[in-house]
Amino acid sequence: MKFTMTSALAVLIVSAPMAFAGGADDDVLSIDGVEMTSKVAAPPALAETGIDTAISGWHFREDDTQAMQTDSFDNPAMLAVERAADVWNTVEGTEGKSCATCHEGPESMQGVRAVYPKWNETAGEMRTLAMQINACRTENMGAEAYKYDGGDMTAMEALITVQSQGMPVNVATDGPAAEYWEKGKEIYYTRYGQLELSCASCHEQNYGNYIRADHLSQGQINGFPTYRLKNAGLVQTHNRFRGCIRDTRAETFSTGSPEFIALELYVASRGNGLSVEGPSVRQ
Repeated sequence: MKFTMTSALAVLIVSAPMAFAGGADDDVLSIDGVEMTSKVAAPPALAETGIDTAISGWHFREDDTQAMQTDSFDNPAMLAVERAADVWNTVEGTEGKSCATCHEGPESMQGVRAVYPKWNETAGEMRTLAMQINACRTENMGAEAYKYDGGDMTAMEALITVQSQGMPVNVATDGPAAEYWEKGKEIYYTRYGQLELSCASCHEQNYGNYIRADHLSQGQINGFPTYRLKNAGLVQTHNRFRGCIRDTRAETFSTGSPEFIALELYVASRGNGLSVEGPSVRQ
């Protein structure tokens, strides 16, 4: 792990003292008895930084928080999953269709979460899972789009995500995706706000350390959507991106913006090979 002290980071440490915690724990993550791959040899996007292992954010959480994720009955995010399962079978829109009309049961979504964001050839655009859900609603069901990071969308993402639990993240970064990946990488290393911090300042240069009570992880997103205890609710990837950028005291991009779509692709690629473990539980 490398540690580079910048003047901006020094300012942050003055207001939020940093303690050196020693990194991730060595516990084994199993969900309902199924072992997850929560540490894996770094994929190319991460290996080029000098980091040799991609590590799930689960390894940076307190024991009681970790335990909540290992049993679906204890995971508060599963309430949203159950709610979305009812919606899955509900007819909405002008076409008289439900999700089940085209896709049968939610289990038909196995493997979907693992490959998003994904280039959509027909639409000619990079799509996140949220974008694909809304495309299905508006184009196939004739229903209103969900708010990008609203409760209905995040619950549906959680339902689809849980179908891929244990499968390796495998987002493509070549072909048409390459342009978006490069843009996402640029954003990841750009310093924002009055504190002049980038994503890399915390999640690459200082993961394993503490700022206040926050144990910094690598910022992997294989566990999203995630139930954040401090928010008492499910949080989507772009919602968390907004929070991080706000913490730098900067104006942030919008959820669903081209910038966050690109950033999501890049960050997801840094976790290729880790198991999909969402919906996860974090502090």
